Amino acid sequence: METVAAQEQAGRQLTWPWFLVVVVVYTAILQGVGKLIEVDTSGTDGEFPNVDAMVHNVLIPIGLSILFGAAVVTWLGWWGEVLTYRVPVRRWVRWVPISMLAAAVVGLNYGHLADQSAGLVACLLVLGVFVGLGEELMFRGIGVHVFKRAGFSEGKVALWSSVVFGLAHLSNAFGHGAQAVVQAAVVSTSGYFFYLCLRVGGIILLPMLVHGLWDTSLFSSLIGTDPSPYAGSFLLIGLQVALIIVLLVRRHSIEPAPDTDPDSRRPLDPAPQT
Repeated sequence: METVAAQEQAGRQLTWPWFLVVVVVYTAILQGVGKLIEVDTSGTDGEFPNVDAMVHNVLIPIGLSILFGAAVVTWLGWWGEVLTYRVPVRRWVRWVPISMLAAAVVGLNYGHLADQSAGLVACLLVLGVFVGLGEELMFRGIGVHVFKRAGFSEGKVALWSSVVFGLAHLSNAFGHGAQAVVQAAVVSTSGYFFYLCLRVGGIILLPMLVHGLWDTSLFSSLIGTDPSPYAGSFLLIGLQVALIIVLLVRRHSIEPAPDTDPDSRRPLDPAPQT
């Protein structure tokens, strides 16, 4: 049931069941277009062996999904709302985006990238930008606001937007089989971290940046005809595990204390005595 506050929001309304339909169309674009124009990479050791495969198998489908997400936001009239999210958190949560950005920069496989063509490296960078733009616009942009408008508590907004984010990755089962289930579970936790990045920054550009750089680092060992394991990737995995543990322990101390001014994030001044 929509709340009074939700009804007073500008633009059209999108209920969460219809948001799930939007996500199904979004994933159909990614998977369907990818299958229609894909370049066969079965004769190579990697998913991204060359520029042609990168462009046809991932960049074009993701680019179209970005256009779809932007069209949905435009139709809803939510651009002003989607670009910002002014819900404060406690100061310690700032370490989530800081640590993720640092780990992504350190975890890049610089040696492997130096052996690849400039075109392939450029495609990797574009892939990072596209993933950050497309997935954050859909799930931290549209998704978060759908659940917020529906009257969900902030904890449930974080939970369900992250769960839907993970479930959307089950569509990868068409190409990756059962391992897509594990990926979906891992991606759900990542979605929660990206949600916290949105809370920390107050603007969707921060989770877009963190998400894009994170995935660029993860994929940096996978491009080319000779993808190879890289120790830096274990840094990303280790940080994700550490963040999960920290957030499980401190999940009740994410929201500001009741006596905190949500605008300044400082304790409220005591009421003047009369």
